[in-house]
Parts: sequence; structure tokens; C-alpha cells
Amino acid sequence: MSFHGNVGSLSSAGFRAPRCQVTILHASDVHFGKPHLPELSGALVRFVHRERPDAVVVSGDLTMRAKAAEFRAARVFLDALAPYPLIVTVGNHDVPLYRVWERFVIPFGNYRGHMDRALDTVIDLEEGATHGGARFVTLNSCAPRRAIVNGRIGAGQFAFADRAFAAAPAGALRILVVHHNLVEPADGVYGPPLRGAHRVLRRLPRWGVDLVLSGHIHRTHLASSGPVESPDTAAGVPILMAGTATSDRGRGRELGKNSFNLVRVGESGIDVEVYLYSRDAGDFLPGWGRRYPEASP
Repeated sequence: MSFHGNVGSLSSAGFRAPRCQVTILHASDVHFGKPHLPELSGALVRFVHRERPDAVVVSGDLTMRAKAAEFRAARVFLDALAPYPLIVTVGNHDVPLYRVWERFVIPFGNYRGHMDRALDTVIDLEEGATHGGARFVTLNSCAPRRAIVNGRIGAGQFAFADRAFAAAPAGALRILVVHHNLVEPADGVYGPPLRGAHRVLRRLPRWGVDLVLSGHIHRTHLASSGPVESPDTAAGVPILMAGTATSDRGRGRELGKNSFNLVRVGESGIDVEVYLYSRDAGDFLPGWGRRYPEASP
């Protein structure tokens, strides 16, 4: 996608209310391969078709070892989510770890062959009868040659995001999607942030970002970019980290569990509900959540 014009000076103290409600299902770390649990991906597909979100985000780690067969299985899963708009980004497990020659020479070869040729993308959700418009900007946070686990975002990608957000339709919700977490969970149980995450956090107001969606840590963490955290309030931009939706790699309090976030953006704020898989019910059921009120003008 091409962009024209200068980057504007945007201001955002946090979430800005859209004209209408937007519902986003945010899943991550589906890990097709040995850790994948097929009954859960089936349950997730059924949930999407039952609840009919306005968009589905899968924030990386589609595979376990970036093998072609794993990507083919992930592609079948993603295709089953049609016709709902789908936003996908690459995760660190989507590049080969132990196939060293491939990791250094063509690290994204299988991802590009089965998912998307582009690693940084812009996807617009056009305004509809039941929801407002939104612009999703995905940035590939994987650095297979330098920081394969913790990742990083380069200068060219910052420029890409500058142009993408500056060209967003007026009044559209602005959402940044990356795989790696930008903040560390408050309890400190696994989750060192993306290398240079502070540079991304500093740009969120300039970009006018309303919401950040990520994964990587295999546990849910509902945070914000502001300096103060409490269970009831949040300063700054909401930063939502989804757990692992369909693998056996949950961590922390989600060890042995699977989850995703259902995000409802409305005129008075953002409501996030975490859904956990129940093996007794064979379905994802509401667990807990958090509300982010509209930012003060």
C-alpha cells in the first residue's frame, strides 16, 4: 500500500471513542505443530461463526517450528474463519530456530509462501451499519538474525507506521498489532518486553493509537502504556496481550489453560472479556475482564 503526505502531529492520551461499536476477537500463539490442540482450534472457529465479530486478529506464532506442513495446517484454520476480516502478524516461532541456514538466509520463506508476502501491513475495516471504521497496522517484531526470542522493530518500520497512521481515515479506530509484548506483566512471571519497546510506547501518542494487540507470553495480560496501573483504571493506551488460544504452552496462571480476548470498543470505553476453554463444555466460556474508560478530552 502506498502513502502520501506528511506525518501529522497526533495527540492521544489513550482510547478515543469511535462513532459505533467495534467487536474484535483477539487470539494469539495458536502453534500449529506438536503443541497444537486440534479440538481447541475447532472450538475457536465455531465461536467466531457464532459470535460474528467485526474482525479477528491472530497476533503471531501460527506455528511451532515454521515448517511448511505447519503453515499449511494454519492456513486451513485461518481460511475456516472466513468471511470475517482477518488480521495476522508473524511471530518468532514462524521463523526457523534450528534450521540455521534458513533462518539467516530466508527466515520468512514459509510464512510468505503460505500467509502473506508482506510482513508489515495495513488493513482497513470499513465503517458499517453496526460498527465504526478501523485501521489495523501490523509490524513484524521478529528479528531472526539478532533477537529471535525478544524481537525488535527497525527504523524503516517506524517510518512505515508513521505513514500508515497519518493516512488513516478520519474518525477510524487506530490499532497496532505486534507479536511481542511491549510491557512486562506486573507480577514479573515471564514476559521481558520487546527490545526497544520504549521507543514504540513513546510513538503511540504521535500515531494516535487507540489500542495495541499482542501475544508472545502465553498468558493474558491487560495493561496500558500509562505509568499507573490499578484494577479499575488505566492511563494511556490499552495494551492487550492474549494467551495461547490453541496450544499446550500456557504459562503462569494460565498453565494448562487456553484463552483469547473478546474486545468490544464502544462510545464510552473498551471492554475486554477473557474467554477460557472448558473441556467439560467443549467451548470457550467467559472468564474475567477489564474495562478501559474513554480518555478525557
